[in-house]
Amino acid sequence: MEKKIIFWVVSLSLVAIALAILLPGGRTVDTNPRLPWDITINANNEVEVFDLTLNRSRLVDAREVFQEQGEINMFLAETGDPALEAYFERVFLSGLRADIILVLKAETAQLQGLFNRGSRISRTSGTIHKVELSSEDQLLAANLPIELINYVPAANLDESLILSRFGEPSERISEGESGMTHWIYPHKGLSIGVNPEGKELIQYMPLERIPSFVEHITHDTGERGK
Repeated sequence: MEKKIIFWVVSLSLVAIALAILLPGGRTVDTNPRLPWDITINANNEVEVFDLTLNRSRLVDAREVFQEQGEINMFLAETGDPALEAYFERVFLSGLRADIILVLKAETAQLQGLFNRGSRISRTSGTIHKVELSSEDQLLAANLPIELINYVPAANLDESLILSRFGEPSERISEGESGMTHWIYPHKGLSIGVNPEGKELIQYMPLERIPSFVEHITHDTGERGK
């Protein structure tokens, strides 16, 4: 009887270990790690991260990497151009969990057509409307290239961890009242929004977008300071 008890205890322990390995947070060592700090600039000066190349890889490629379909919506602000986004919630990559938002690249005429054929329009704030795409346009969007990647880690990242993984930024831009500080890495196409009161925001963008991004946040910070 005692041997049977020991057998079942050992068996249950092995099952628990197997589940810990298979479930998120206890996965096996990734043979192809996709980590947020593993950023490559290829021979064409393109940003590569998570096995995706900005301006080249498509939404359908990201779905294969993330093993999720994501939710596609268009956001239209009263000022500025419309944005087509794919939102992936609670994605696990190499054992790290994050929410990921992809900004898809489309011509102005394409975006206008998507807006005109949108199945429903709702307001998300006083100045922003959300447009749900038709089923046909969902298929069209799946083949659009990815221009920007916004990565929101589930865990809060302190400054020492960011420095150890990403290195020292070329510039730090503080928003002042919000407490958010943008760490800029122009040679990586990277910005990290360090937020002492909430989640960090890691943004990957084509190298040529960095100057306009810096100008934009600097202008916004200046306007809020007046």
